[in-house]
Amino acid sequence: MWPDRRLIDLFKTEFPIVLAPMAGVMDAELVIAVAEGGGLGSLPSAMLSPEKAREQVSLIRRRVKAPVNMNFFCHTPIELTAEADARWKHRLTGYYTEHRLDPAAPINAANRAPFDASFCEVVEQLKPEVVSFHFGLPEAALLKRVKAAGCLVISSATTVKEAVWLEQRGVDAVIAQGAEAGGHRGMFLTDKIAEQPGTFALVPQVADAVKVPVIAAGGIADGRGIAAAFALGASGVQIGTAYLRCPESTHTAAGRAALAEGRDDSTVITNVMTGRPARGVQNRLMREAGPISPDAPPFPHAATALSPLKAAAEKQGKVDFTNLWAGQAVAMGRELPAAELTRDLAKSALARLRQMAG
Repeated sequence: MWPDRRLIDLFKTEFPIVLAPMAGVMDAELVIAVAEGGGLGSLPSAMLSPEKAREQVSLIRRRVKAPVNMNFFCHTPIELTAEADARWKHRLTGYYTEHRLDPAAPINAANRAPFDASFCEVVEQLKPEVVSFHFGLPEAALLKRVKAAGCLVISSATTVKEAVWLEQRGVDAVIAQGAEAGGHRGMFLTDKIAEQPGTFALVPQVADAVKVPVIAAGGIADGRGIAAAFALGASGVQIGTAYLRCPESTHTAAGRAALAEGRDDSTVITNVMTGRPARGVQNRLMREAGPISPDAPPFPHAATALSPLKAAAEKQGKVDFTNLWAGQAVAMGRELPAAELTRDLAKSALARLRQMAG
């Protein structure tokens, strides 16, 4: 038995395991597989159009009778100035020349939209059991509508202060995202990367500070990590990196190969891929232009100028400009079907918890 069933009872899942929403490398298939394995599947929706989001959720609903989490971003959009754009393109000039690309050619803007009224209408229509947010919460009126639709609301906190802020605004659970976690930092009350605590330090302090269930995220990739999260006061875990090499993920062959070669020191926190701090497997651009660069324009504009370079390199089987978001436990990923992996994670965690209980 799980020592804390609050998250299981809240989400009505078999196991207290949440699939981290990983935009760009997954779709409904991974959500479905994790749901079939007993976890909470999360659909990353920040890069989807409302129409595509409806299509994906409809596919999930047809395939599994399980709760679903739709995930959205809540960043405040920052306009790209001509000066910032020129500075970034100048920094990338050598790469454009190398790949024989025209830096003056028109490029589609990076699509990472914050939660707005149109997305809220989608939520009201689809009524996902859970809605999760990254970079804080939407404005109060939109949040009220999400709750009125009957959805549970969860969001990421990277500090105790952020966790308390979220609880004060009515979230049903807090995701405590340690510095080990892959992908974008969920930070929204601070921009000080150097002060971000790790999972082992963050989770117990958040658990002490809030009354709602805490979901531990960052560096958790096996039963030992899950058991440790419960020992620290968590009611569940959010796992992403461990699923990246599952057959249901949409990673390219080159991306999978890079992940398979990952070690404990392979990932870094960088801003050069999107303009916002995120942890991923170090690639050529991170090494040569970062990992943190003052030349990177604000989120998500850095990704726009990189898109032609990413496409050109990937045609050559390279990931020089590909954002391979992954956490520090990247070496612990396994090539297992996601449903099987979910059940194995839960089984090994319960065995470890029984062992700890004596």
